[in-house]
Amino acid sequence: MLRNNRSIFLLSLGCSKNTVDSERLINQAEKNGLRFVENADDADIIIINTCGFIADAKTESIDEMLAAAEKRKQGEIAALYVMGCLSALYAQELRAELPEVDHFFGTSDMEKIIEILGGTFSPKHLHERTLLTPPHYAWLKIAEGCNRTCSFCAIPKMRGAYTSESVENLLEEAILLRNKGVQEINLIAQDISVYGYDRYGSSRLNALLLELSDLDFHWIRLLYAYPQNFPTEVVDTMRERENICNYLDMPVQHINDRILSSMKRGIGKEDTVRLLESIRESNPDIRLRTTMITGYPGETREEFEELIDFIRIFRFDRLGCFAYSHEEHTSAYANLEDTVPEKEKEKRVQEIMELQENISRENNKKFEGQSIEILIDEVDGSTVYGRTQYDAPEVDNECIVNIENNAVKPGDFCTVYIEDSTAYELYGVIEPANLE
Repeated sequence: MLRNNRSIFLLSLGCSKNTVDSERLINQAEKNGLRFVENADDADIIIINTCGFIADAKTESIDEMLAAAEKRKQGEIAALYVMGCLSALYAQELRAELPEVDHFFGTSDMEKIIEILGGTFSPKHLHERTLLTPPHYAWLKIAEGCNRTCSFCAIPKMRGAYTSESVENLLEEAILLRNKGVQEINLIAQDISVYGYDRYGSSRLNALLLELSDLDFHWIRLLYAYPQNFPTEVVDTMRERENICNYLDMPVQHINDRILSSMKRGIGKEDTVRLLESIRESNPDIRLRTTMITGYPGETREEFEELIDFIRIFRFDRLGCFAYSHEEHTSAYANLEDTVPEKEKEKRVQEIMELQENISRENNKKFEGQSIEILIDEVDGSTVYGRTQYDAPEVDNECIVNIENNAVKPGDFCTVYIEDSTAYELYGVIEPANLE
């Protein structure tokens, strides 16, 4: 057990779900009198919250561990702890390779971490967080783990079975966030579509959304909806409630039936297209974000062209693409050969993103000459960087605005007149009369 007067640096890598875990850990530690610093060079203890989703994320986590391990070896820090997804999946291998790490923890070992730091874990304060995001937005993790069996994904092995948080606890956490000044909450889980089934026997996503909408948030956003079992009534609620963003992140991954079947997605092309079209019909103002994987084992040029054609025709508002990563602890790794060369994978990713860039440019052009509300994330002199309701933090478009002599700050909402655009930016000027 370590003395409370030592300073701690926590590096949180990977997704927003990891961020929430780190925020909870920091809050628990601070309640025990522990002190966190913003620079690893000023710390006595380093904690790294790792990501293990794909090869690039693993590499980043390993590089950071190696750098911190060198500090531990040279006596520059008193202790090094590693937690999170990569640690959960490869603890045994990592122990052998990195003896400088004092302890490896999984994704649900917060109590053990607090104890080894010399503190006492408090379950009643679990939903209190010290935010790592800017203070005007935050993530709300509505469930942990995943029950899906996607062939390319090892998240269930890292995070365990799907476990919905109770509506009551989520509302309590949301109120705590609002009291901190959070204006925008982003609902996250590995799969928000099945929220509530394990706890209540049926979907509770729409009910939760309605309850959250009654709280005093300016924006509420939905991220990471699985196509299968998606509760479509949510789209109607989104249209009807002013403070629920007309935005949905639904990773589709592919559109070819053979590949979707091999991926074990549980839904084919016809049902996927029908779902996406019905969402747009129910809410014409919605912006849909998706993620695609190309270079999956056995993906032929014809199957890739089918994916390209689908993207060209459907015209997603936001789209990201990954080259398939042949990951251990997945069924694809165990049962399929990684047949598409890496250069070909990257070429296909580039083709998709070039197509999407053109789609995004044409979509953004439609905003020119219009006034639109934005949330300001950053102020730099007379220029501010913000987002529309159609843009999630960290991953989507920016709105770059000349504020001239108007006094604004991060977290403010204001109306902006859009003068110009590119594929991924809007450019505008602030409308002083409409500052909120």
